[in-house]
Amino acid sequence: MENFDKGDSIQALVAKHKAKAQLKDLTQKRKISIDSKKAEENKEDSILEVVEETTIMSNTSFEELGVCSELCDALKAMGYKTPTKIQAESLPYTLKARDMIGLAETGSGKTAAFAIPVIQQLLDSPQPFFACVMSPTRELCVQIAEQFEAIGSTIGLRTAVLVGGLDMVSQAIALSKNPHVVIGTPGRMADHLANTKGFHLKKLRFLVFDEADRLLSMDFEKQINLILTQIPKNRNTYLFSATMTSKVQKLQRASLNDPVKIEVSGKYKTVDTLVQNYIFVPEKHKETYLVYLLTQSTGQKIIIFTTTCNQSMKLALILRNLNFKAVNINGQLTQTQRLSALNKFKANERNILIATDVASRGLDIPEVDIVINFDIPQHSKDYVHRVGRTARAGKTGRAITIVTQYDVETFQKIEQLIDKKLDEYPGLDQKAALILTDSVVEATRLAAMEMKNREGKKGSQVDGPEDDDEDNQEGNKDMKLFGKKRQNNFAHKKGFNGKQSFARKRPRKN
Repeated sequence: MENFDKGDSIQALVAKHKAKAQLKDLTQKRKISIDSKKAEENKEDSILEVVEETTIMSNTSFEELGVCSELCDALKAMGYKTPTKIQAESLPYTLKARDMIGLAETGSGKTAAFAIPVIQQLLDSPQPFFACVMSPTRELCVQIAEQFEAIGSTIGLRTAVLVGGLDMVSQAIALSKNPHVVIGTPGRMADHLANTKGFHLKKLRFLVFDEADRLLSMDFEKQINLILTQIPKNRNTYLFSATMTSKVQKLQRASLNDPVKIEVSGKYKTVDTLVQNYIFVPEKHKETYLVYLLTQSTGQKIIIFTTTCNQSMKLALILRNLNFKAVNINGQLTQTQRLSALNKFKANERNILIATDVASRGLDIPEVDIVINFDIPQHSKDYVHRVGRTARAGKTGRAITIVTQYDVETFQKIEQLIDKKLDEYPGLDQKAALILTDSVVEATRLAAMEMKNREGKKGSQVDGPEDDDEDNQEGNKDMKLFGKKRQNNFAHKKGFNGKQSFARKRPRKN
């Protein structure tokens, strides 16, 4: 590995990276024939029936796949024009009551892939507690429930969400209304089965494991096994996973009957409609270049990923001090705060969401335009899950990764994992970016003081701005040393209005 010194300029870093990439290309060309032979050998699956991607063309309609007219109308209203790969490959089997294992890339439309056959069968045989969906995170459970309700809107489908961090009594009331579909985390679902009077799954028709690899990596195995003992064996089961680990294989053998295996992505890769770029910047100027990227993306919905809760909180405060409409979600917030932030972002009240990896899988937020990796993910595979928040279900999107002199080796591992060499962000104007330095430094200083002030308050959440009203977006009113008037003067003096900062100096590049 070539060394990258702290003092290297951006140009030097880019030159070194490109030289390294050229050497890598020459090496890869010699391996093409060997890799091709290995790929052919790896296509075989001796245990399960594997459906190849090419069996059904991408222009197949939902009607041609056998989806009923009521659901087709709902899908059209949601913006689904044609099935995604996982939907086109799985529906011919799941609509005929086959168990299924789905290995699909992030953002592939897998929620609709299992919701459609469940709802269509429910139309034929309506009953309460018809289906149970288990998912690893609270946010993902909420998103799945929203998808079910949207697709089943024309038939009055009812759902109940059972997750930790929220009141069990209100969830028990929801269960007493006999929902058709129950969605939850295994821990809370097991609690309700044990303690909520009248709740059982003895007549369950469908069981769905979503993000099964993650379910099992989060020590839910005990609760899952308990739930399996309390549901009928005569049911349909769908198992979705990003990877086929040994634990997932064990769960498959225990819970599925003669499943068909749908694999639309045999390895980690990103979707074709995603434009991926990087920018090389000195570590000390990361925040400045982030703000530059945001000023070039006026009016677009953006998710920014960081590796720590502290960093996500700090960035949220910095951006608010510069009049950007930003909220953040991380593992230190309460469930109510996290859902509040998500709802503001989804409702377009805020256009920037700053997230840690707790939110990198499972968020299904429509029309996210850009994902920015402010911090390189600690694990290369998390890159795929992060950027999967945009370019979902056939839509286009962009992912931008900020790379410093300390991140080059990790960045190259990401390129190797996704088997794709990323392009440099086009039209980067370093002079225009560095004009913002003084403004960002001052906003950072104010953010650090506010965080210190909040940490000193007993029982306060450092991230409290999640619940700030609109008047506080230019700076939090709790910051005693820097009142709202002074912060407004600071923002206007520095030329920030949350939309653009230097348009008079240089026309925006397309």
